[in-house]
Amino acid sequence: MHVIRRRGWEIPESQATPEHIYLNRRTLLAGAGALAASALPGLAHAQRVADLPDPSVSLYPVKRNEKYALDRELTPEKIVTNYNNFYEFGFDKDIARAAQALPIRPWTVKLDGMVEKEMTVDIDDLLRRMPLEERLYRMRCVEAWSMAVPWSGFPMAKLVELAKPLSSAKYVRMETFLNRAVAPGQRMPLYPWPYIEGMTVAEAMNDLAFMVTGIYGKPAPKQHGAPLRIVMPWKYGFKSIKSIVRITFTDKRPVGLWEEAQGREYGFWANVNPKVDHPRWSQATEEDIGTGQRRPTLLFNGYGEFVADLYKGLENEPLYM
Repeated sequence: MHVIRRRGWEIPESQATPEHIYLNRRTLLAGAGALAASALPGLAHAQRVADLPDPSVSLYPVKRNEKYALDRELTPEKIVTNYNNFYEFGFDKDIARAAQALPIRPWTVKLDGMVEKEMTVDIDDLLRRMPLEERLYRMRCVEAWSMAVPWSGFPMAKLVELAKPLSSAKYVRMETFLNRAVAPGQRMPLYPWPYIEGMTVAEAMNDLAFMVTGIYGKPAPKQHGAPLRIVMPWKYGFKSIKSIVRITFTDKRPVGLWEEAQGREYGFWANVNPKVDHPRWSQATEEDIGTGQRRPTLLFNGYGEFVADLYKGLENEPLYM
């Protein structure tokens, strides 16, 4: 008898996806294949663009900010770059090859909503204007695995300063790309594409909130959200939206993709808390994907000294899921 032993963070697909969607998945896959075939001319052009080299390569490596130290070894680059969630390109972790179809030049980011003046910024112009640095951060996935990564980029507060939001803006809504020609996941109606995430302006201005453009001393690979993503190390990883094209300042609390799709399981705040379990698994421990070792999960992923004050008075909110 063949016995399958799952590790603590592994989730059966039938659990991770609502049942009615799971049962119709074969039909959806067939439809997606037909749609892809109908888009072949556009796909071929996109592939040629996607093959162009990243023009920001000469900017890296950047100087490390020693303020952000780690209590553990860095996760090996090979593991990190080949183990990642990016549902736009598939529902498994090994989406690195599929993600290479994403064209990352030209790439612009729109800053709009409740700002002094809306603008659209070219990514390479943005990189020249921002103070790039490297930070070592722990990252914790809601699936209960973790890693330690040297991210390169700039403080999100600098982007907020560039956008000049009005005092009436309380939230930041972020939106990823929508390109069904190259992203097979977006051709399936499993989730409300494009990927949306949000935070408060206060969270965006926190010292830890980091706009990522590189990793391991190089430009960020496409599977990790090139050319621009966010890392908020005190939150679960699904808040770290990838390949951003629009940042909107608003007075209305954004509803993220996961909150809209499965609001009982994924909430707005999503701060790491070992005492608040996901409805389907414990958050008390995590597995280090570099060593395979399990360790206790830390409140706010160990960053409480930087962020705990943001949540005072919110004790009655569903803070952590």
